[in-house]
Amino acid sequence: MSLYRDQGIVIRTWKLGESDRIIVIITEDNGKVRVVAKGVRKTRSKFGGRLEPTSHVALQLFRGKGDLGIVTQAETIDRFQNIRSNPDLFSDASSMLEVVDHVAPDESPDPSRYKMLLGALRTLDEKSPPLLVPAFFLKLLDHEGLAPELGFCVKCLDTENLVSISVSEGGVFCNKCKRGKSVSDTSIAVMRAILGGALNQALEVEDAKTISEIDRIASEAVEFHLERKIRSRRVMDT
Repeated sequence: MSLYRDQGIVIRTWKLGESDRIIVIITEDNGKVRVVAKGVRKTRSKFGGRLEPTSHVALQLFRGKGDLGIVTQAETIDRFQNIRSNPDLFSDASSMLEVVDHVAPDESPDPSRYKMLLGALRTLDEKSPPLLVPAFFLKLLDHEGLAPELGFCVKCLDTENLVSISVSEGGVFCNKCKRGKSVSDTSIAVMRAILGGALNQALEVEDAKTISEIDRIASEAVEFHLERKIRSRRVMDT
């Protein structure tokens, strides 16, 4: 049993007893942790509204013998107020939190995953580019070694005339081998940019058809690997 400090992003919460909550937090140095916030539901709780989903907080935590620790202090680093005040942005943020929650194992440190989520929330709060959530899904899948192959046909390895994609079969297909659903050259190029180090340029894309197509592919890919629907995902306008 010990006290430790970290910073993290609140993923989700649920009620415990009459006045407590269990808080799931993705932390920078300790991975995903589950902790009890005692008295957080009381009117005069010392935590106030600091431990709500999407909150970026500095924490003091108590590591006990069981699965649940205890949060003893929490100070707000960023509330992401624009996200909280806009239902569409909050839905987008919630979908990213939901996917990270299912991908991240408990107490398995992964600073890169944490920084990826924090960066996405900051960008969503400041700019809210329409491709942000699908780009985050693709980057997260790539981080986990699960991104679809976009450079060559997954059946014959041809790099030319790539016309379709199947997330269940691992990537794109050429015109001779085509399987799955059609995909445009533009969408393939933008997804390659997302995964190839040109994320900022990719996020500037405004073409509605391209955005919708990439959103569909990224959402299908995440749901395929999670083996579940993303409950908090909003449908993008086309």
